Amino acid sequence: MNYQWYPGHMTKAKRMMQENIKLIDLVIELVDARIPMSSRNPDIDELAKGKSRIILLNKSDLADNTYNEKWADYFKEKGFHVLLINSKTGMGIKAIQGLVQEACKEKIERDRKRGIVNRPVRAMVVGIPNVGKSTFINSFAGRACAKTGNKPGVTKGKQWIRLNKNLELLDTPGILWPRFESQKVGERLAMIGSINDEILHMDELAIATVSYIQKNYIGFIEKRYNVEETEDGYDMLKAVCKSRGCYLKGEEPDIMRAAGLVMEDFRSGKIGKITLECPEEWK
Repeated sequence: MNYQWYPGHMTKAKRMMQENIKLIDLVIELVDARIPMSSRNPDIDELAKGKSRIILLNKSDLADNTYNEKWADYFKEKGFHVLLINSKTGMGIKAIQGLVQEACKEKIERDRKRGIVNRPVRAMVVGIPNVGKSTFINSFAGRACAKTGNKPGVTKGKQWIRLNKNLELLDTPGILWPRFESQKVGERLAMIGSINDEILHMDELAIATVSYIQKNYIGFIEKRYNVEETEDGYDMLKAVCKSRGCYLKGEEPDIMRAAGLVMEDFRSGKIGKITLECPEEWK
């Protein structure tokens, strides 16, 4: 399956970000802790050149704790300020204000020397679709400021949000990039739900997901669905059909229904805490 999704509004969104970057002191980039590098838009580094940078490893509750720490160390070594968060529960959110002050201390000190006090830091919040930017902003602000949804593409325009006297946020739409250099990156983005499911073959995606979990997290599938693990991903989907009663007429396994069930369980963390890539791949 070829993984690609770049709707027209993403071109407009990228142009808007380029126009607004001159107003910005800090770029706060959200990535998905399950695929920290595959969920980074490579255009952001060029866009944010010369700006202070924070990377928030969001949905860290769904990722493997061992890899969470490894990824945090990886980005710190690259010069980013880094924090593990969970926007839905608020984990790590209180520490962000201090991290912003730390990331922008040179800018704040320059302002102080010029006699400028209490000028708020202006931060642009960026990230790919469905990474949780709007949920993060609402959690950080302590109120509903941004639209949220469990599918990519909910935020379509920019929005300035004043959090307090020290910080203003510019919310931006989630954007992918026109062409993935690696289809493995596209596959991982599809697995976490950052590509519209309606253009995907969900049975193929579920087989790839199950195969990865069986290889790297032995026993997770068996425990979740009470099935005996086999090497073949398609056979595992058939076993899930039997375990969960997913049948078409005539007792034919409903593979598509089982595929949807597996993907929903993976994305929600019901199968377990799973990370799909490790830092060693990117060194």
